[in-house]
Amino acid sequence: MLYALLYPLADHIQAFNLFRYITFRSGGAVVTALLVSFACGQPLIAWLRSKQTNGQPIRLDGPAGHLMRKKGTPTMGGFLILLALTVATLLWADLANPYVWIVLLVTVGFGLIGFFDDYQKLTSASHRGLAGTTRIALEILVGAIASIAIYHFSPAPLANTLAVPFFKNLLIPLDGLFVPFAVFVVIGASNAVNLTDGLDGLAIVPTMIAAGCFALIAYLVGNSIFANYLEIHHVPGAGELTVFCGAMVGASLGFLWFNAPPAMVFMGDTGSLAIGGALGAISVVTKHELVLAIIGGLFVLEAVSVIVQVASFRITGRRVFRMAPLHHHFEQKGWEEPTIVIRFWIIASILAIAGLATLKLR
Repeated sequence: MLYALLYPLADHIQAFNLFRYITFRSGGAVVTALLVSFACGQPLIAWLRSKQTNGQPIRLDGPAGHLMRKKGTPTMGGFLILLALTVATLLWADLANPYVWIVLLVTVGFGLIGFFDDYQKLTSASHRGLAGTTRIALEILVGAIASIAIYHFSPAPLANTLAVPFFKNLLIPLDGLFVPFAVFVVIGASNAVNLTDGLDGLAIVPTMIAAGCFALIAYLVGNSIFANYLEIHHVPGAGELTVFCGAMVGASLGFLWFNAPPAMVFMGDTGSLAIGGALGAISVVTKHELVLAIIGGLFVLEAVSVIVQVASFRITGRRVFRMAPLHHHFEQKGWEEPTIVIRFWIIASILAIAGLATLKLR
């Protein structure tokens, strides 16, 4: 919005020329999202407490300590992330860019699915939300609309291909499988973040790290000079998603202020599904879907731990982990919650560095 309003005035007021730079507007998005989070955080948490007498329902089969430490903490704090992220993006991004609207569609769409899931949990006083088939169907619908739009706006030959990291010019043609693959990436990323969101601050910092990495990736991919130098695939217009990623970093920082142990609020599915879906959509636009699996490797590990646990129990009747997702396994082994959270942050940071290394190692 500010770009459309102020940049045309640059001929008269030279300072407005700053709005042409994605880096300047990304910085503005970070600060704006952070300020919105700080300004709205306390009132939103107070309102959520007034509406949620008992807070988020705690799983009875989960770690015993959660019933004492986390009971009464309100959920749906993802509203704060969505509010800060959306306001900052609408203010600082070039709203004529279709990729911005596609990623916002995924963010808000998955946020609404998460809201209905959280609402169902609260009204039924159970940790079970929407029926699994209903939730997946809604996620597929939103993911498919976004994937078709990405296919429509992406340049040939990138529109229906898969770029492989470490290889300069390798593009695997997906043809008619592109949309199902893109939907899988978006839904997979969304639910992987959702599964990671089980301890105070555990999911939001790796999200912030991943958003920062994809801010750099989007900027490089969208800039033909840098893309040619690094020999990565240039996607015209993708650079504008740097602003969105900056807004996500700021919103994540602001939410962490209230979600740091002991958490004043949980993001709930409202937040985790939304930010995970956004990361997935950004990776599809920038043609770095496989790199997302590296940068967001912590989310992948958490999701895989659940898949392995369920498959092992159904096939052999035995569990591989003491409890899934993976962070609960370490809780059951006696690790303190802050120890798990900080060590997982360290792992997320290492994986992010490895993911960024793919930009140069080709």
